[in-house]
Amino acid sequence: MTELKKPKILSIQDVAHSKLFSIQSVNLEFSNGEKRIYERMRPGKREAVLIVPIINDSVILIREYAVGIEDYELGFPKGAIDPGETPIEAAQRELKEEIGFGANQIKQVAKLTMSPSYFSSKMNILIADDLYSEKLEGDEPEPLQQVRWPIARMMELLEHPDFNEARNISALFYLERFLKHRV
Repeated sequence: MTELKKPKILSIQDVAHSKLFSIQSVNLEFSNGEKRIYERMRPGKREAVLIVPIINDSVILIREYAVGIEDYELGFPKGAIDPGETPIEAAQRELKEEIGFGANQIKQVAKLTMSPSYFSSKMNILIADDLYSEKLEGDEPEPLQQVRWPIARMMELLEHPDFNEARNISALFYLERFLKHRV
């Protein structure tokens, strides 16, 4: 297989800003001489976590409003990693803020890219087990509804009309693999 040569970046220009996002125009020249302009979100260093909490024979999901689809989505707890936090520390904090539990065991099972043509962000997928009750105040605008879903029926989530986000679906498959190899 021929090794691919990365395109040469001719210029990068900031073209739009909001409170959360900055959009860049990236002028590229490919190894064959072809030139193109792409747009992307300005690369950032912050990553995020998505946690699959296991309690007894169930997983805990939350129902949270997603403004992008203007509806509620069923999924796993998630959030940004704060400066100075490790993914495990961020997962512990997000669990306490979003579902009122901490975990005695947390294992990172994957690090995924999300829409790498447009974003540089990474999502760390973690599985939390041996939960204990502990609540921290979060930044959610409304209380999050919890849904406990039996692990024995976890793949039925793929048919649930509110369980659609790709990160959650990926985490479900990582959970399935984790449980097969669990000792």
